[in-house]
Amino acid sequence: MVQARDLRETPASGIIVQLCGDCHIMNFGGFATPERNLIFDINDFDETFPGPWEWDVKRLTVSLVLAARDRGFSKRVARDAVLAAVASYRQRLTQYAGYTPLDIWYTQLELAALSVFFQRNADVFGDLEQAERFARGRTSETAFPKLATVQNGNATIVDHPPLVYHFHEHVADWDKLIGKFLEQYRESLSPDRRLLFDRYRFEDLAIKVVGIGSVGTRCTIALFIADETDPLFLQAKEARRSVLQAPDAKSPFADEGERVVYGQRLMQAASDIFLGWAEFPGSQHNYYMRQLRDMKVSVDIERFRPRTLIDYGAICGWVLARGHAKGGDGVAIAGYLGKGDVFDRAIAAYAPAYADQVEADFDAFQSAIHSGRIQTATGEFTEQDFLP
Repeated sequence: MVQARDLRETPASGIIVQLCGDCHIMNFGGFATPERNLIFDINDFDETFPGPWEWDVKRLTVSLVLAARDRGFSKRVARDAVLAAVASYRQRLTQYAGYTPLDIWYTQLELAALSVFFQRNADVFGDLEQAERFARGRTSETAFPKLATVQNGNATIVDHPPLVYHFHEHVADWDKLIGKFLEQYRESLSPDRRLLFDRYRFEDLAIKVVGIGSVGTRCTIALFIADETDPLFLQAKEARRSVLQAPDAKSPFADEGERVVYGQRLMQAASDIFLGWAEFPGSQHNYYMRQLRDMKVSVDIERFRPRTLIDYGAICGWVLARGHAKGGDGVAIAGYLGKGDVFDRAIAAYAPAYADQVEADFDAFQSAIHSGRIQTATGEFTEQDFLP
């Protein structure tokens, strides 16, 4: 939110694309396409919104500098990671500028295409086969024994407070409201996906605390069962107004969940077959839904070496270029960037300067908490919190 506000105060290229909106290095990872192929792409799109393409580039490169500092790497390593990411973005956009629109939409960055990355960083990630084997072990079927149990023929999600827990209060007609919510969600799916969804029956719902950016928002997991044995976990995440939307601007979407789904489908090479949205009846709380696990894997920055961060920055720049080429005017961006490295060097100067600002802002934030200027609170959601 802070960086989005700062970016609005700076000059912009004027070339608008669909932005990821939260394009930091931890928001990239591997997951399965509907055909069960493993690809590498952007993961979350909670803040997706149209905006100047360079905003995503700036957020990505600042995150590389902050990651380098967190790992104790040198300024040179941080700069090299930024330059690698921006050069990769620029070069790939030039490449995509020569593609037909269909070619761009068909383009995917398969995990197999990253074999050189895994070879160069084998001590961090292991080989490609290990990564693929790990990903294929992350499904609803493998999650079921860890997240759920069966008692008296009924499957329920197991409480693991404070991260996973059930409501402790009960609201009248709660089950009916859940049914209406799921029916809304079902209508957001394509007809063939509705037929698939109808083969599962709803079993249980629980709060699940997820990433740092979602703490304090309404996030749940729902368990569905088909044929008594086949589980499906769907995650519902609250979708709020995008931080990229200017205070006086009107969103083209009436539902924030639809906004997230639209941006995700547009920017990703392939999206979850259960990706959809709904509003909780009468509450004006919007949500988007997807599978909790679908062969999803992500990197552990704590294990990065300097070389790993540089290589990973280049891959993220590649993925971002593909997303912008698909969701915007890649030819115009490529023309703006040109063939030289003028833009690369400009961002290499911006990223550490703004990283300094991030650290200063965080210090001010912590001081405000300690002094009582900002009030903090902890607690559990109740069913009432999901109502008006």
